[in-house]
Amino acid sequence: MSKSVIIGIDIGGSTTKIVGFRRMSGKYKLIDPFLVRATDPITSIYGAFGKFLDRNELSLDDISKVMVTGAGSSYLSKPIYNLNCQTIEEFDSIGLGGLYLSGLDEAIITSCGTGTALVYAKKGERPKYLGGTGVGGGTLVGLSKKILSMDTVEHISELAKGGSLDKVDLKISDITKTDIVPGFSDTMTASNFGSISDLATREDIALGIINMVFETIGMISIFAARNYGIKDVILTGNVSVVAQAKEIFGKLNKMFNMNFIIPDNSAFGTVIGAALSGCSGD
Repeated sequence: MSKSVIIGIDIGGSTTKIVGFRRMSGKYKLIDPFLVRATDPITSIYGAFGKFLDRNELSLDDISKVMVTGAGSSYLSKPIYNLNCQTIEEFDSIGLGGLYLSGLDEAIITSCGTGTALVYAKKGERPKYLGGTGVGGGTLVGLSKKILSMDTVEHISELAKGGSLDKVDLKISDITKTDIVPGFSDTMTASNFGSISDLATREDIALGIINMVFETIGMISIFAARNYGIKDVILTGNVSVVAQAKEIFGKLNKMFNMNFIIPDNSAFGTVIGAALSGCSGD
């Protein structure tokens, strides 16, 4: 099994993700990804690498190359354990990973991390970065920390499960009798937090913050998809696995005739794409 594994590492601001592809019978098989958290990117890189090798009973001799991506990759000043390390453009990784996870040949890949990046990806072409928004997981955590004194996404999401938007958001039906999108005026948002009530609970506010973040991400993704005449949007990144994502993006699917997809392993789309870039040509 010597030199049979290609590793991908995505170095973020607070987490480092790692995945591998093992070459078996001429094909590459995915090795389950995971992440580690650390305040220092170098610490998280080596922590993730060591844990990955131990968990999968690998040695350095099994590693063919290491594909590194993410904003924190600039902190890596020398090869990891003198292995063949290559830096991959993050937006290329987002596009490759999104298509791989979805099984599609063309889509908008929306990477929902601390902020949100949009990439147009088509099989056989280099992914194209379209732009994005500063609204993302950082917004969710920052507002929740200031308003709710909570800064753990899992806890915020759990609190929001008991919430309602009735005392938070202004709906289309609150301001007009016209059914702008047939059948959806009662749920379609006219203004996030535009009808905040003194009676709104912590649960309501938590749901309002999550809904605002997801609706913002959803609408810019819809605009991008329409520009290319497609309906498929693949959601990746840590924020894509928040419990409320499926319901909120499902609602946008119905309202705007879109196809938002949250694939398995969506949180690891970018790192999977980085590793895949090392598999091509082998």
